[in-house]
Amino acid sequence: MKHTQPTYPVYIISKGRHDTMLTSRSLARMKIKHYISVEPQDLLNYQQALVTFNIKPWVTLLELPFSNHGDGPGRARNWCWDHSISMNAKRHWVLDDNITDFYRLHQNKRIRVESGVMFKVMEDFVDRYKNIPVAGPQYRFFCAADQSYPPYVKNTRIYSTLLIDNECKHRWRGRYNEDTDLCLRVLKDGDCTVQFNVFLQGKAATQTVKGGNTEEFYHTEKTENWDKQAKYNVDGTINKSKMLEEMHPDVARMVWRYDRWHHHVDYSSFKKNKLEYRESIKLGIKKVPEGVNNYGLSLKVYENMNEVEKALI
Repeated sequence: MKHTQPTYPVYIISKGRHDTMLTSRSLARMKIKHYISVEPQDLLNYQQALVTFNIKPWVTLLELPFSNHGDGPGRARNWCWDHSISMNAKRHWVLDDNITDFYRLHQNKRIRVESGVMFKVMEDFVDRYKNIPVAGPQYRFFCAADQSYPPYVKNTRIYSTLLIDNECKHRWRGRYNEDTDLCLRVLKDGDCTVQFNVFLQGKAATQTVKGGNTEEFYHTEKTENWDKQAKYNVDGTINKSKMLEEMHPDVARMVWRYDRWHHHVDYSSFKKNKLEYRESIKLGIKKVPEGVNNYGLSLKVYENMNEVEKALI
């Protein structure tokens, strides 16, 4: 099928992960052009990685004007935000660097998507409304194949792959849980977030990919339970959960789940936030398409990976 490009620029924030390049390799396989923002000390390694993984045609490296500041990825995300504004973009995508694949959830099947059309679908939906500062796809592991889900959910958190309105008055802040904090501030304004279930992202679990926050935060924040032989630091996420609880004590609290600390946020108070059509749609100047538009998506079944690779050339 046609390899559709997203309307808005796509950014990956990456640090110390030139040897994996998970998100970029996935986007390159989908033939999506994108930027990777890296700190100066990593630039040469990433330049070589583009050659090693044969993804150079799809990637533009951006060298950040700072390094090893210890403040988390928010500073780099804000820098990319400004970069997209400089190109007169209305919105931009910002992605974590440990996403392995993207999927369409259709008839209880999680089908890997091999085109940027999924980003285009989400963009077109969000652009109909004037009060969606943040949107993005759900995690694959939160949508079980034997259950049914609505195509999207309003007013909850958006993680790892975010479509952001450049006119949003809130910016990234804090060392941890920046995405949850950003969503909560948006929701407390009465605006909406949209989490798509119809499209999913295959995200690697926290602390399972070296580099990034795993090296800079979670594995370095040693507590009495720290075991350097363990797969990950079970207490490495205490501070991030505690910070969110302190920033939003009205809705956030710490909980112990899945053998490590997490935050729990009660989003029930935001159910009243309603989507608002843009004036052009309300006045009938721009029509909302009737019926089902599949954007040219089709299901193809292959016998083996060799057939898949040939089809993607």
